[in-house]
Amino acid sequence: MVVGDVTTGTDVLVIGAGPAGYVAAIRAGQLDLDVTLVEKDAYGGTCLNYGCIPSKALITATDIAHDARNAEQMGIHADPAIDLSGMVSWKDDVVDQLTGGVEKLCKANGINLMEGTATFTDESTVRISHDGDGQGSETLEFEHAIVATGSSPIEIPNFSYGDEPVLNSRQALSLDSVPDSLVVVGAGYIGMELASVFAKLGTDVTVIEMLDEMLPGYDDDLKRPVKQRATDLGIEFEFGYTAAEWSEREDGSGIRVVADPVDGADVAADGGTAAGETEVEAEDEDENEEPAPLELDAEKVLVAVGRRPVSDTLDLDAAGVDIDDNGFIETDSRARTSVDHIYAVGDVAGEPMLAHKGSMEGQVAAEVIAGEPSAIDYQAMPAVVFTDPEIATVGMTETDAADAGFDTVVGTFPFRASGRALTTGESDGFVKIVAEEDEGYVLGASIVGPEASELVAELGLAIELGATLEDVASTVHTHPTLSESVMEAAENALGHAIHTLNR
Repeated sequence: MVVGDVTTGTDVLVIGAGPAGYVAAIRAGQLDLDVTLVEKDAYGGTCLNYGCIPSKALITATDIAHDARNAEQMGIHADPAIDLSGMVSWKDDVVDQLTGGVEKLCKANGINLMEGTATFTDESTVRISHDGDGQGSETLEFEHAIVATGSSPIEIPNFSYGDEPVLNSRQALSLDSVPDSLVVVGAGYIGMELASVFAKLGTDVTVIEMLDEMLPGYDDDLKRPVKQRATDLGIEFEFGYTAAEWSEREDGSGIRVVADPVDGADVAADGGTAAGETEVEAEDEDENEEPAPLELDAEKVLVAVGRRPVSDTLDLDAAGVDIDDNGFIETDSRARTSVDHIYAVGDVAGEPMLAHKGSMEGQVAAEVIAGEPSAIDYQAMPAVVFTDPEIATVGMTETDAADAGFDTVVGTFPFRASGRALTTGESDGFVKIVAEEDEGYVLGASIVGPEASELVAELGLAIELGATLEDVASTVHTHPTLSESVMEAAENALGHAIHTLNR
């Protein structure tokens, strides 16, 4: 302890006030525990301040402008003007309202809020360093700790986020003007969501991806409508390349991004034979010839190659907490680390990095600390990509179910057969349900199309409750709604769908 240090104590210390941490703190407060929540930046964490909420706000705003501009078939002719600074200001107002709400909820549940950075000094004590001159630090003793420090954008060599033309997702969401052109490095969910946002704002977008496909981990039939919509928006793809360096153009008109081909990757932009080249011609080329690097001119470059856990600032060794080779804190089904009274939740505790997954883990950690019989169950954990159209999944895919030994039956329903989808002008995509063949228990579902993020909740509930295809199909759904597509997919699996041909 340093001279002048103040020592206080708490039942539960929560480090990080993102959707995992603040939920853990509130739940622990509800269970009558004395809780201290430490946050070094902003209540709500990355998700609320710099990720989930602001990105969805801009997605909504740009969708409105894009839909108005492309609604001639509905008899609407418009050319809306884009004021990005005004759009960002509105987004910031939404964020401020929510962050203020989180702080009020925490205080209402009796949580002691502290601003600062927590570092373990041993397995029952942390040092809280406060920012600012003369703020100093203090020592906090705890009976239980919940680590919820989240994640941060991965930075790649030669692309420092401190360089003005180089953006991470947080910086991209705060631009005050629309770039004329943008190179996006990474075709994962963050890269694809933001690529669509800027394309709809009128930016010329090129996406570089080291793999030979976008959105790795999702089935091809789900990605196909998204790839087509992106192409329709004018987004260009360069698969099989990795960003190597950037430089200012000599004429001062922007930057030049150099991308090197990945060894062994298919570098054709469509994931197959290069454009304008037949398969026979491709086979006749010198197999030993190395593909040339790409040189792409742009105003900005957005790096979206993933996120890493924020665990290196905590001095976890001092507390005896184990981490894996990637920096994730290892936990069990009750969110406990290698030290029984220290817990980890959210992004820092491993994949998948999902806000709702972190919130669930935070509740479990708080309940376990309070002596409740709670445990983590990922069986019905949904995942959503807010591209255009949206992708949502929950539970098992057909392959997952087969690997687990299930005989399955599958039902699908295309949105082009949905009256409600047609009236919205968004009819690309489908609902797919995977069920166990004998009893019809719902095992999983995949959706690509309008409001997929909302529709997936019904199927998550079906999995959680052990519902069958018959349960879903016999539940009366309001007409005309998109949710009828879920009912029809279940009926299709049973062989008696009304509005599509049965399997």
